Amino acid sequence: MPLLLLFVALPLIEIALFIAIGAQIGLLATLGLIVLGALAGVSILRGQQERALAMMQGGLRVQPGTFLAQGAFRVLAGLLLILPGFLTDALGLLLLIPPLQRALVRALAAGATVTTTRVYADGDTIEGEFEVREPGRDPVHVSRRIEDPRHP
Repeated sequence: MPLLLLFVALPLIEIALFIAIGAQIGLLATLGLIVLGALAGVSILRGQQERALAMMQGGLRVQPGTFLAQGAFRVLAGLLLILPGFLTDALGLLLLIPPLQRALVRALAAGATVTTTRVYADGDTIEGEFEVREPGRDPVHVSRRIEDPRHP
């Protein structure tokens, strides 16, 4: 339901912002800002590709997790800037701020679990290490589940 709300609310908010900002600064300036935002998004995505290639050729001298997180934020920011609208542009610009990136990574890492698995193959025998986890509570009530007909 929240995803549906996002798909309904986001265009409505963007349309309202187009009208409000367009009334203040004029049609051409509004369209110019949207085009500049899209060009900035394309530039960020192209720059991210070049940055990734340079980092891989340079031996990845930074921590891989940091590199991946920064890359993900840049790609998401670029995509948000390409989308037409002032709200998505503002969110894209916010994602380019390094302190906000670090705060988001810390918030996401607090809810993440890292599991390490090693598998050794010797002929036909495969040895491995595993961790058994108890499944969490199923958020879908029994009466609302779709059963798999292959597994009664």
